This record gives sequence, C-alpha cells and structure tokens, in this order.
Amino acid sequence: MFQRVLAVTLAQVLRSIALVLLPISFLTLIAWSTAGSASGNTSDPMRASLWIWLAFHHLPFSLSLPPAGTPGYLSYLPLGAVIFPILAIRSGFSRTLDRLDNDVSLITLARILFTIEYSVISMFLAYASSSQGITPQWYFAPLIILPLVLLTTLSAGRRIVYSQALLFGSRAMSFLLGMSSIIFGISIFMHLSTVKNLTTVLAPGFLGGILLLLVNILYIPNAVVATLSYCAGSGFAIGSGTLVAPWTHRLAQIPAIPLLGAVPTEKSPWSMLSILVVIAIGVLLTTWTIQLSGRTLFQSYFLTSIVTLLLAALSSGALLTNTLDSVGVSLWKFPLVLIAEIGIGIALAIFLPRLSIRNPLKR
Repeated sequence: MFQRVLAVTLAQVLRSIALVLLPISFLTLIAWSTAGSASGNTSDPMRASLWIWLAFHHLPFSLSLPPAGTPGYLSYLPLGAVIFPILAIRSGFSRTLDRLDNDVSLITLARILFTIEYSVISMFLAYASSSQGITPQWYFAPLIILPLVLLTTLSAGRRIVYSQALLFGSRAMSFLLGMSSIIFGISIFMHLSTVKNLTTVLAPGFLGGILLLLVNILYIPNAVVATLSYCAGSGFAIGSGTLVAPWTHRLAQIPAIPLLGAVPTEKSPWSMLSILVVIAIGVLLTTWTIQLSGRTLFQSYFLTSIVTLLLAALSSGALLTNTLDSVGVSLWKFPLVLIAEIGIGIALAIFLPRLSIRNPLKR
C-alpha cells in the first residue's frame, strides 16, 4: 500500500512541476533564441527557466553582479506568481486522491508524501541550477516551499469545511485589499505619463515589452499590499533609507520599473483619513462575528493578523543591489500598524455600546 501511494504521489508531483516549468521553458527558449547568445549553449535558457520556476515559489537568490562580481540579493519576488504553483499543486493532489479512489485512510499519507517529494525535488532543482553568478538558496526550501505545498494540499483535500472565523477573516482582508486595488488603479491613471516615461527608458522592444508587461502584472499584488500599507500609515520603502507614507516622503529617485510610476511624489497628510477605513473594517468584523461568539471574533482577528504577517513577508525584500536592499512594506511596521488599527475598530465596536448603556443621557 505504501509503495502504491509513493508511486502515485511521485507521478503527480512531477506532473505538477511540469505544468508550470514547461511553459516557462518554452518562453525562455523563445526569448533566448530571439536575443541571441554568444555561446549558443541551450543550458542557459534551461537554467533560467528553473530560476523563474523557483522564483514563482518565492525562493530567494544570492547574486554576483557583473562585471566586478558585486554581491547582491534577490528576495523581492512577484506575489502574483505564487498562484501558478498553487494551482498546479492543487490539480496534482486532487488527481492523487482520484488515483487512490478517495480512500480516507490514505489521504494523510498521500499529503505527507506529496509535500516531502515536492520539496525535495525543489531543493534538488535549486541546487542543480546554481551558477557562478546566480545561486538559488536551496536550503530555504523547507521553510518556504514545504509550508506552501502543505497548505495547498490541505485546501485541496476532500471534505474540507472552512470555519466561520476563516470566512469572516478572509472577508475583512478582501475588503482591505479591494480598497487598496482601487486606490492603486486610480494612482496609475493619474500618473500615466510617468509610467510611459519609465517604459520608454527601458526600450524593451516587442518581445521584451510582452515579457515586461507579464512581469508587471505579476508584481501588481506587491503594489497593492504596499498601497494598503500606505493607507494604514506605515508606508513602504524603495531602497535603503527611503520611506513613502502620508506623513513623510523620503525618496530621491525610483528604479525604471513602470509600476513605480504610481508612487506619490510628495507627502499627503489627507491620506491619513484612510486609516478610518481600516478601523471601520475592525468594526465590521466585530459586527459579523460578535453575534456568533466572542471566540469566533478572536479567531477571525487572529487569522487576519496571520494573513497580514504573511503578506508582509511575501511582498517585501531585496532587489538585486545594496541600494535596493529594502523594497516594499516593512516586515514589522506594516503588520503592527494594520493589526493595531483593526484592533481599535474591534474595541470601539465592543466597548462604546456598553458605555452608552451604562451611562444613559439624563435630562
């Protein structure tokens, strides 16, 4: 029985990897053949496709930048790209359960083997794809890829019943991210000329323009999280010593990345009013859950806090050079501020009605 589960999970792990890796390899081969190469070695685009696949899993890279071999680091990776391995893993694990005839007694074993196999193969691919200039940090795979696979297989399992706390917590985060998406979209349209100028500076060409568009689309969730941090008041950074927030604007210049054209050009104290919206989300969360139980409210608030921490970790990092060693939201400021503001909304929704009942107005 163990051998059967091992064979089925291994086959589906390889299929899940191939579902994402093969299209990436096709695109990198096209880009390589179009741009040309001095060596003509096809191992270059194959190694590049593995790097992109690993970046989709948010595995960081240690770099040696030419021509002097300057050390660099790449951990600011597109948050939107995570959806591709998640969909592939869900598909692979669902097919695993189908191959095992949905035997309830085998689901736990299949989940464990699937997670371990996927993580081990990812570690091997990261180690094997290392070069003199780019080194995927394969030893981070157990900390990054293994939890990603495990959580995905948990959500893909049969007979999964989502708790009310998870539903309400995800609804609160959806409201916040939706508001941030609208604000970010408005900012893009208000700064279209800057976005156009940044694109012109890059001069990507036809194929490069398509790839640049895809990369910017995948980075949109990072920008949305940064917008949420701006609305909450904690702001975001685009390099060492920089900070863009409603109450301050320390930013000399920006990299030639079209999405950064939406960055505010000066401080805007009026934007601090958006903090009231975040506090209102805490009030709404209390309204949705307090009638069920205080435990549901606490669990919803706790899960919202966990999601905030994950968003902060996944949407920030270093971008190649030492001058851009801090890009995106702060790993501690953004979660602390957002969680505190939602907590204020919860406290207001709980205690203000009680105060009004205990101290009625008297004529």
